[in-house]
Amino acid sequence: MARARSLPQRQADSAPAALVPSGSSAKNAISDILGDVIGHVILFGILALLFQSRIPLYLGAFVVLTDGERIESALATIGIRLEPETIGPDIVKRSAFWFGWFALLAALKGSVPAWLAPWMPPTESWSFIAGIALLLAIVEAFTALAMRRALPPLGLQISPNGLIWTTIQFAMAMGSLALLVLFGSL
Repeated sequence: MARARSLPQRQADSAPAALVPSGSSAKNAISDILGDVIGHVILFGILALLFQSRIPLYLGAFVVLTDGERIESALATIGIRLEPETIGPDIVKRSAFWFGWFALLAALKGSVPAWLAPWMPPTESWSFIAGIALLLAIVEAFTALAMRRALPPLGLQISPNGLIWTTIQFAMAMGSLALLVLFGSL
């Protein structure tokens, strides 16, 4: 009997089982998302009316569609669960962010000063914008993975939602992109 207790116990997977939303909880999640979207449309619509401009509408769409937590809850509502501490959620959330950012810049191209217009992305090539957004999201996801792997052995505990994490991740992403551009020009 003592021998049976000393055997290693089977441990459950570290990731919790996927929650399948029931009909009522799925409807509640959908109504929460739709209520949030409608609230943003009303708020940014009022701002657009006050300023007599479409720019607040574009900003509102950017805020609503690129929020990582909203994306994750919408995916969970339809049954897609993103594994934490992997690069998958980072790629999904950051590609939506970068595509939204470049789409916002492309939509605002006619509203910027003449000196800034050449630096704006082209409005005709949405596939080019999506490709650049996906590339930036992948580079950023790999830098986040590198930080999650490299910082604990160094004894550094940095919150993934903090300013230091974001600054380090941004610097690493820009360095990675600079290396990609450098190797691409060779």
